Parts: sequence; C-alpha cells; structure tokens
Amino acid sequence: MTSSEIFSIITFIYGLATLLYVFSWIFKKALPGKIATAVTAGGAMGNLAGIILRWIESYQMGIGHAPLSNLYESLIFFAMTIALTHLFIEYRYKLRFVGVVASPIAFLVMAYASLPKVNDAIQPLIPALQSNWLIAHVMTCFVGYSAFAIAFGVSIMFLLKPSGNGPQSGIVSRFPDFDILDDLTHQMVMFGFLFLSIGIITGAVWANQAWGRYWGWDPKETWSLITWLIYATLLHARLMRDWKGKKIAVLSCVGFFAVIFTYFGVNLLPGLHSYQ
Repeated sequence: MTSSEIFSIITFIYGLATLLYVFSWIFKKALPGKIATAVTAGGAMGNLAGIILRWIESYQMGIGHAPLSNLYESLIFFAMTIALTHLFIEYRYKLRFVGVVASPIAFLVMAYASLPKVNDAIQPLIPALQSNWLIAHVMTCFVGYSAFAIAFGVSIMFLLKPSGNGPQSGIVSRFPDFDILDDLTHQMVMFGFLFLSIGIITGAVWANQAWGRYWGWDPKETWSLITWLIYATLLHARLMRDWKGKKIAVLSCVGFFAVIFTYFGVNLLPGLHSYQ
C-alpha cells in the first residue's frame, strides 16, 4: 500500500468521525462521541503513518526529503495537525464539542488534497528548499494554522448561538455557553500566534540562507505579516481593551480568512513562495 492510498482511506476516516461527532451533538448521545474520538485518533495515527511512509518512499526514489514541500504534502500535514490539536483539547479540557468543527475541517482539507488538480507526485526539491529550515518553518506554521482553524470553528459557533436569556430551541442552541466558546477561542489564538511567530522567524532565517535576505516583501511574506498583525490586534484588544465575545469572534474569523489567503491565494500572485 502506498502513502497516497493511505491518505485516501484517512479522508473517509475523518469523514466518518465528522458524522459521529455531529450525530452525538444533535441527538445528545455520549457513545457516538466516544467512538468519534477513537476514530479521529485512529485517523491521526494513520495520517502520521502515511507521512512517514511518504518520507521513506522519497528516499527509495533517490530524492530523500521531508514530505512538506508542495501543496499536497502541506495539506495532509495540515489535516493531521488539526486532528491532533483537537484531540489534545478534548483530552485536556474534556470539550468533545470541538470535534463538531475540527473534524469537518480536517476532512475537507484531506478531500481537497485528493482532487485531481492537486499533484500528489513526490518531486525533487528545488535548490531554495534544500535546507534543514524547511521542516522547522513548515511545521511551526501549520501547527499555528491548525489552532487558528479550530479558533475559527469555535468562533462560528459563538456567532451562531442565540443570545438572550429567554427560552432557546434548535440545534445551535446546544452549543456550549458563550464564556466557554470565548475562552477557547482566545486560548487557541494565543497558541496559534506563538507558533505563527516562530514560523515567521524560522522563515526569515531560511530566506536569508536561500536568497541572501531576511525579508523581501514577497506576497507570501507580506500576507504572513498581515495575518500576524490581525491576530496580534486580537490579542492586544483582548488583553489591553478587554474585548470579549462577538468582537473577538469576528476578528478570529477575519484572521482565519487571512490564513486561507496566505496559504492558497498567494499562489495566484507572482512570487518566490508558492505551493503547487
């Protein structure tokens, strides 16, 4: 079995986890939620096994590099970090509802990676990518992205949840209390901001090694800075202005849209950074 075949299976596993989490949430049944957690854990481990196998396959082809160099490889790593981050939250804080938003994102990321337009071939690294900084830069950035993705999902929950003290009905009324959603959004943004900052720093060091300068206002670099500034604004407003609730949720959504554009949108612009 090849790594690509493993990733195809993992896509369906994340999809199954999504269905189980949603079923557990809608019908308030604990057992499907527990099964969903186990399925997600199995999917994450399979995801990791596929990445390791792809790494081995690259050496067998005489290429030999970490599978983090193109769009396909970044997507499968992104999906794994989302699943692992979600599982950590669920284990540490006993918040199973996060699976309702995290699992669909992991599934959609893997589904996108399986599209015919996404090239899944193992390719040699171009000279600029032949650096040990590749692993540090990509891994830290995508750990940050995974936290921002979960913060985005939780923020959507916050914005959809009915407000007011009167009787509430419907599925969205089953979301957790506003305080829980708000606090989790803040914690995820802090976690993601730390790793994004490390990712930008390692990227600057890598750029100096590859191109002889730390910063060049390439579209990817520029939008990474814009993303960093949005989340820095969110944290500043939270800590210094005591912003909470809807304002933070909206800023979290805006920040994740910036993440998506940094990840995908800049590929449409001329520059040194692009995932193909």
